[in-house]
Amino acid sequence: MTTVSDETPDVVPAEPTGGGQPEDAPYDDGAIESDVDARDEPAPDESATEAALGAADTPAAPPVVSQLDPSDTSWWKSAVFYQIYPRSFSDLNGDGVGDLAGVIDKLGYLELLGIDAIWLSPIMASPMADHGYDVSDPRDIDPLFGDLDVFDDLIAEAHERDIRVTMDLVPNHTSDQHEWFVAALAAAPGSPERARYIFRDGRGDDGDEPPNNWHSIFGGPAWTRVTEADGSPGQWYLHIFAREQPDLNWENPDVFADLEETLRFWLDRGVDGFRIDVAHGMAKPADLPDMDLSATKLLQNSDDDPRFNNYAVHEIHRKIRKVLDEYPGAANVGEIWVSDNERFAEYLRPDELHLGFNFRLAKAPFDSGAIREAIENSLDAVLSVSGTPTWTLSNHDVAREVTRYAVVDPGTGSLDVERGTRRARAMLVVEMALPGTIFLYNGSELGLPNVDDLPDDALQDPVWERSGRTERGRDGCRVPIPWEGTEPPFGFSTSTDTWLPMPASWQALSVEAQLEDVGSMLSLYRAAIDLRVTRPEFAGEHIEWYGAPEGCLAFRRSEGRLVCALNAGEVPVPLPPGELLLVSSPLVDGMLPPDAAAWLV
Repeated sequence: MTTVSDETPDVVPAEPTGGGQPEDAPYDDGAIESDVDARDEPAPDESATEAALGAADTPAAPPVVSQLDPSDTSWWKSAVFYQIYPRSFSDLNGDGVGDLAGVIDKLGYLELLGIDAIWLSPIMASPMADHGYDVSDPRDIDPLFGDLDVFDDLIAEAHERDIRVTMDLVPNHTSDQHEWFVAALAAAPGSPERARYIFRDGRGDDGDEPPNNWHSIFGGPAWTRVTEADGSPGQWYLHIFAREQPDLNWENPDVFADLEETLRFWLDRGVDGFRIDVAHGMAKPADLPDMDLSATKLLQNSDDDPRFNNYAVHEIHRKIRKVLDEYPGAANVGEIWVSDNERFAEYLRPDELHLGFNFRLAKAPFDSGAIREAIENSLDAVLSVSGTPTWTLSNHDVAREVTRYAVVDPGTGSLDVERGTRRARAMLVVEMALPGTIFLYNGSELGLPNVDDLPDDALQDPVWERSGRTERGRDGCRVPIPWEGTEPPFGFSTSTDTWLPMPASWQALSVEAQLEDVGSMLSLYRAAIDLRVTRPEFAGEHIEWYGAPEGCLAFRRSEGRLVCALNAGEVPVPLPPGELLLVSSPLVDGMLPPDAAAWLV
């Protein structure tokens, strides 16, 4: 057999009477700018389908279950999604790792929060080299999280609460323990088994140099050499991520045939859609040219990076969309790290993705100019295809917003987390005022900061090892959620040995501590989500900009006329005219304080 060689502020309730300022306040209504002005596949070959992973071992399909509401095919255009990182959400079996039974146990909480849909990060069978993004069987649940029966219960119980369920899909690569890759290692160069992946002969006289100079997103080379059955050094296989995640060859028809089977497997169980991991990946240039390494960074790519955003990827998305269109009410969202707006919009054409993640707002510093630029750019990115903008402030790959917005306290030399919290509250108010689709990351509603002082021996992100222990990776934003009690594990688990350690300082941030506190971050989230759903002032697909004081911004919804004002400056400022609906921090002498945002009607 061939082997692989080692190479604590308050929520302020709406004032009952007009809380705005006189018409001569320094918000120039005359300077309003409009964001509008600114700027039938043939059936797969039977042999290919039969060759798909687990064709003989896949559990018998259950009776077909529909999506939550097949008559509503546009719910996703204004939905609030809640991302659940299953390992860190709720552990019901006491092994220190979150599970699907734990998600079911907390559905009442999610209903109370007011979200429309959950997005489950990977739960498919996996050796967990990258916490589930290395899938060994795409049509089964990993035992760490439960089984298909528990998953079916989750779908049923979530739908009973009018909550949709979407899940991660990982089509760019598989696990190295996937049945296909095991067969590829056992087969000879040029075999059908290897043709499902990207195997190449090496460069140099003895083939001992990688086929090109590509780097892995996690660090180190993107190629690993195998040892052939006769013991000789052999071909190399491509892995844009970890070596345990070999990239699939999307020019091979077997690959889409298998993905189609996977899509239907989950959609027939009632899944309401998918988040497509690395949606700008999959397709590779045929000649695999060298890349410019001068600006290469871990976990990042540029628009001219040959590893991503190749035009052939759009045909893949069109095929995926054809399948989803057979399931009314289902929708997908793609992870698209593409900066150019024209190229980004190509993914959102009517026959491709329903939604595309735009990360500009999450990447913007707490500066009014940068925030306005991120908003304008995100709106412009979808305008040419009449797409729906998406907004997020954090996820499992991005440092939590409380920590990102914090500044170093000159007196102590440490991060001012309280200020970071005020700013995170303000940005939640800004985000919720925007037209389009919202994605929240579990724990953001509690104001959790990153945990950047995890012990070295606790780190599990593959970035830590792949970078030679120079980059700590993303574990800091993945620490389990505190639910109740006064000490770790705060009701997350009955085991104190949680998969990542939890800070003792999180007592005041637990759900229990915040639920009945009208001034808590959780209460602010609940109020903002409720108002966004119930108030007519949030109507309309566009915004108009106000002139605003220095260091501030203000906009209003073009149809509903809701006004949102943000003070990112250093001194309190007057509010725009109108009745105060919600404010992220208490007013100061009737004015909006620094690091605060408000809604007015």
